[in-house]
Amino acid sequence: MSRWLVTGAGGMLGQDLLAVLKDTASSVTALARTDLDITDPAAVRAAVTDHDVVVNAAAWTDVDGAETAEAAATAVNGVGVGHLADACASAGARLLHVSTDYVFAGDGTSPYAEDAPTAPVNAYGRSKLVGERAVLTLAPDVGYVVRTAWLYGAGGRNFVTTMLRLAAERDTLDVVDDQRGQPTWSRALAQQLVALGGAALAGSAPAGVYHGTASGETTWYGLAREVFARRGLDPDRIRPTTSAAYVRPAPRPAYSVLGHARWAAAGLPPLPDWRTSLATFLST
Repeated sequence: MSRWLVTGAGGMLGQDLLAVLKDTASSVTALARTDLDITDPAAVRAAVTDHDVVVNAAAWTDVDGAETAEAAATAVNGVGVGHLADACASAGARLLHVSTDYVFAGDGTSPYAEDAPTAPVNAYGRSKLVGERAVLTLAPDVGYVVRTAWLYGAGGRNFVTTMLRLAAERDTLDVVDDQRGQPTWSRALAQQLVALGGAALAGSAPAGVYHGTASGETTWYGLAREVFARRGLDPDRIRPTTSAAYVRPAPRPAYSVLGHARWAAAGLPPLPDWRTSLATFLST
């Protein structure tokens, strides 16, 4: 029986990981932020002991807040991840670390390959890139970086549930139409991570970088319209606008579409099309 550790278990993705792992024969240790401070190397080493797979869903996720607290964000998203990588390398445990599309500049016009040059445009992206490099440097044989983007799910605040809430409060909604990405259901990502962990244990998945985003692409405007249509609401209530109309402390990449070629090396298919997963999520 494989022994799994999930850090950040109280978050949206962490909750879905626990739900997926409950359906397997695995032994699971769930540690929320209050249970494990990943910036504490001794605590991390003790937590990792006697586990075969560690899935790191612990992260500083306040993108705008990181602009004025980059050191604090990097302590969690970078240094803390390094502690996990070091502990996993020492213990021989596979580390599945969840990263982000924000490590890219967002000025591309075709999907970013797993080995495309990184150039984050905000503090959050820089902090996450520190974590990626720690995994690949300190745990080259057992470290897996899985970049995701535009996550939504049942266990936390996200764009999809916000649109549904606002639909009941406003006649029309203005939504950005000049940022492209891949809306990704956290449950689908959790299933993919568990499959990758199993493949890693079986020796069939090479360590390195994978892209855990839904197939296909759209804009926030396109996603909002699809949410409305799937719920029987008039999608024309959604009006397109530009990023310039919603200035935020942290700049966002304009193009966050990721390529999925590397899943073939692990013998796994990429995640389903974003519309398929959204329909399943909205029907549950």
